[in-house]
Amino acid sequence: MNYLKIAAAGLLAGTMSFGAAQAQETVKIGLVIAMTGQQASTGKQLKAAVELYMKEHGDMVAGKKIEVILRDSASVPDNSKRLAQELIVNDKVSILAGFEVTPAAMVVAPLATEAKVVELVMAAGTSVITERSPYIARTSFTLPQSSVIIADYALKNNMKNIVTMVSDYAPGADAEKSFTGQLTAGGGKVIESIKIPLANPDFAPFLQRAADAKPDALFVFVPSGQGATFMKQFAERGLDKAGIKVIGPGDVTDDDLLPQMGDAVLGVVTAHMYSADHNSPMNKKYVEAFTKANNFRPNFMSVGGYDGMHLIYEALKKTGGKADGDSLIAAMKGMKWESPRGPISIDPETRDIIQNIYIRKVEKKNGQLYNVEFQTFNDVKDPGKIKK
Repeated sequence: MNYLKIAAAGLLAGTMSFGAAQAQETVKIGLVIAMTGQQASTGKQLKAAVELYMKEHGDMVAGKKIEVILRDSASVPDNSKRLAQELIVNDKVSILAGFEVTPAAMVVAPLATEAKVVELVMAAGTSVITERSPYIARTSFTLPQSSVIIADYALKNNMKNIVTMVSDYAPGADAEKSFTGQLTAGGGKVIESIKIPLANPDFAPFLQRAADAKPDALFVFVPSGQGATFMKQFAERGLDKAGIKVIGPGDVTDDDLLPQMGDAVLGVVTAHMYSADHNSPMNKKYVEAFTKANNFRPNFMSVGGYDGMHLIYEALKKTGGKADGDSLIAAMKGMKWESPRGPISIDPETRDIIQNIYIRKVEKKNGQLYNVEFQTFNDVKDPGKIKK
């Protein structure tokens, strides 16, 4: 059963009109994600995860019917703003969810504040997002959570001279800043800092600059969906043969694209909050159900969507079905549960996610490439929000 009502970007979703009594019994969620454009792989993962959660848990919570209205942002943040406005004004949604990149989440924040509607960030990872509105909660991750941990890994494994290569927008800056701060505090050195255009990047000239610097490793952040192109050009330029290692947060070895990346990605070490190979009964069940329903593997973005729906359902149970923004955001604060990624919670002070971060290495298992976890850091808060 398809629980999502779908509309193309710029079009109002559906023609059904609700009477006042019926509207009160329906909680509408506006899912604003990229189904086309550069971040389409993220939208595909989020949509599949939301559908799976509703298939498993139904569309009734606390006596209310759940209706998800899907809007395609086409990977353009200005579309996200316009669609969010339409969903608030015309569709009377109680929750706005999704947001594949930071600019999309940021541009919607003032609308959420003005309308007192919860904005649930299921994907974007810049640290500051939750500070932009008191109605924002996040079920994805922050870049500093992984970047600080991979910096410590680099230092412990004699990777002292690093070239950083990050996409030139807020999450890239976040990842680089937190990595560089931790690395230099431990005696390491960033010998070159390279910024890559976010839109339609050609990594080859930047990789040549990196190779010429002769680093011990490259610290890489590119958004979900660009890792395959990066690793292909990394191999074509011969950096793997030169013994230059790749480290970073887990976006570069995104599970969605990993099976097609080839052997050049073997041995890449990343820190992240989810792997399809995560060894827990819940995750094995999740991967099996997700793969069966979609014919592709779930990635880290998918669990942001799956857990986002769980947070909405549990918050509605807690409020007895009250779906106003103040009631829902209060119910979400401090919520704890077991996710396919491991134990997670919503920080009651920051409304951001607290979760395990895993160090993983790309290995072959049964002929397929996986991010295989080998070290766990429990209950990691966003380092940028930890009070000194």
